[in-house]
Amino acid sequence: MIEELIKTIPESIMESLGGVFCSGREAFSGQKDIYVLGLNPGGVPDAEYGVTVSQSIDRILDVSESNWSAYRDASWEDAKPGTWGMQPRVLHMFEILGLNPGEVPASNLIFTQSRRERYIEVRWNVLAEECWPFHSEVIRTLGVKTIICFGKKAGKFVASKMSAKTLADEFIENNKRRWRSEAYISDDGVKVIVASHPSIANWRSTSADPCQMIKRVLE
Repeated sequence: MIEELIKTIPESIMESLGGVFCSGREAFSGQKDIYVLGLNPGGVPDAEYGVTVSQSIDRILDVSESNWSAYRDASWEDAKPGTWGMQPRVLHMFEILGLNPGEVPASNLIFTQSRRERYIEVRWNVLAEECWPFHSEVIRTLGVKTIICFGKKAGKFVASKMSAKTLADEFIENNKRRWRSEAYISDDGVKVIVASHPSIANWRSTSADPCQMIKRVLE
């Protein structure tokens, strides 16, 4: 099934630095209720040592372990797998939800890598539209019922695409910044969760953790 999904990725971005899959073959097979979407691959794009979208796809296809998650099994910045940056925060979410990270399809809305969102700001909408056919096919083929989005930028885009306009639940951080994580539902029952981005918000802190709200929405 994953091979069919790959066919929807445009050739025009195959040689760009970046990646598509944040989980492996097992996650992108069968029927799946949940789809996890970040904004785009982070880190510093490196033309000499970086990985292209095409190369990242080949790596996923070559991984012998089909139950694989970038949040649990990948070594970021040479750290122990699952321990760097937002990895522990995303794993915290999976634990709260009682999910195996290697069984949940996960990707990024945009496949092109950038250190920060602002570095792709000018091309943001074009890149998102370019990558959307892949996500649309994942949602259709796997029968996804809930899309968990990291950050408002990705979340609002996906909510618009899914016509998820009705506010179903929300979480407001118990701190000075009072950031909101929100859940929307479409007329046909698809839920889009617009969560704070775990690269910034510490989901393992009770005051900033949207995971109980996410759990309520899934119940």
